[in-house]
Amino acid sequence: MNKDAYKKIYEYHQVTKHHFNRYAASAGSMDWENQPNPFRFYEKAPIVEMPLLESDLNIDHRGLYFCENNTQDFSLISLGGFLELSLGLSAWKSFQGSQWCLRMNPSSGNLHPTEAHLIVPQLKDMEAGVYHYNPFLHALEQRAELPGALSSDIEQFFNSKGFLISLTSIYWRQSWKYGERAFRYCNHDVGYALAAIRFSANLFGWKVNYLNSLSDLSLDSILGFNKLQWSKLDKEEPDLLCWVFPKDATNVNMGLSDSIIENLKNINFQGKPNKLSKSDYCWEIIYESSDCIKKPKVAAQDYIYEKAFDNSLFSSDIKAGQLIRKRRSAQAYISEKSFIALDVFLAILEKTLPYSDRASFDLGLNEICINLAIFVHRVRELEEGLYFFIRNKKHFQDLKASFKSDFLWEQVRDNLPLYRLKKSKVTQQAADISCMQDIAGDSAFSLGMIALFDPIIRDEPYKYKNLFWESGAIGQVLYLEAESHGLRGTGIGCYFDDVMHELLGLKSSKYQSLYHFTIGSPLEDERLTTLPPYFHLKDIRK
Repeated sequence: MNKDAYKKIYEYHQVTKHHFNRYAASAGSMDWENQPNPFRFYEKAPIVEMPLLESDLNIDHRGLYFCENNTQDFSLISLGGFLELSLGLSAWKSFQGSQWCLRMNPSSGNLHPTEAHLIVPQLKDMEAGVYHYNPFLHALEQRAELPGALSSDIEQFFNSKGFLISLTSIYWRQSWKYGERAFRYCNHDVGYALAAIRFSANLFGWKVNYLNSLSDLSLDSILGFNKLQWSKLDKEEPDLLCWVFPKDATNVNMGLSDSIIENLKNINFQGKPNKLSKSDYCWEIIYESSDCIKKPKVAAQDYIYEKAFDNSLFSSDIKAGQLIRKRRSAQAYISEKSFIALDVFLAILEKTLPYSDRASFDLGLNEICINLAIFVHRVRELEEGLYFFIRNKKHFQDLKASFKSDFLWEQVRDNLPLYRLKKSKVTQQAADISCMQDIAGDSAFSLGMIALFDPIIRDEPYKYKNLFWESGAIGQVLYLEAESHGLRGTGIGCYFDDVMHELLGLKSSKYQSLYHFTIGSPLEDERLTTLPPYFHLKDIRK
């Protein structure tokens, strides 16, 4: 099975590469009449309205990364705040009669294929149950009641109070615009949402564990998806399940017991998922690829990284909640204003390093697979050129052997794994590789996320998705760090994969570029009107 699955997902990855003379297949034009609804509703499911935060918690920038805040009790209020700051709306934009919303969690093309479901044991002000989070209403749709005994069993199994949260994907929301490459982008978005959840949890004194032993089939049943009549384009595909718990809890399990899984499968579900588009147009390659790499049940794995060292790189005066709310994707940069200090550049990169006691890579996702190839354009005290940032030091020697032999590998700072590969002007090269997008060259710097690829998916093909989750989590760090320094980030999904590999000297599929990103000083579009994120609830909540 692994051999066939590996072959299928490897072929998918190769087919969906962009090339100078051929882009991956997409619709070619925007069918606006068939644009999928950006919000999922479970019709006829009881609604539990959640309060919005009256004010953000008084927590500084450092509080995003270190769980040093007082642990809040689990309640409807704290749950509402946690979801608002992770998966809620951040603003509405308006232009010439059209309105669209932005969310706390980024998404390729702002299309938001990621949905969230919660399994909440009994709280003092909320019934135990399985819920779908509806960000438009900032409400929970109760899809099932949770028996009292099962609620107690879950907390006893994890040896703590807490709740389960699952992320799922609706592939059609991305493929409507991006075609066959959308499977990649959906999984970027899962990574973004996962990091957003982890950061938000820190603000409430909570931690998050990814339950990495669970099979996709079990998760599908736990969420009651196997009991629903789906059209292919409306279906939610299960991605992952996490346990959210108090920061001081110990001996927290990384899996879920067979008895709890079986009992969750047998509860009664309610609510019908809304239809997202008028007509269907199915990119079969996405669904075939997804089906072939369904995750089996595996042994729970606890990934241990180094502990973070205290440093002076937490320099922003902006509060954590404000940074989350401010996050936006830039549409263009002002090149002459995109110069940044070297210390700012290093501070941004340092936050992407994985530590066992620091968000957002401490939740047990996988062994770190991604390192960063960086195009430096406008960093003061640093020469323009191609650089490389090592996030997993185990890869260092192999990467050196795999890259071009004439690279310099000069370390920029003794205490950070940043290396100069080549001194040269790379602004046009960066833009050309990113599908001729100026935004990759007008910035302070741009980068490609280079993943250990073939050795990972050959034995465990389902980890193809994990690689993109990791890239999305890195992207969320970069977004927030850009905002913390008065800059703005942009994820770049359109790039010429193999041209990037040729630049580095990669001759096999052992390493692959999975995502690009750029940070600079944004050109604001003053034509747009900004509206509050939940202004529409005034007419709904009466």
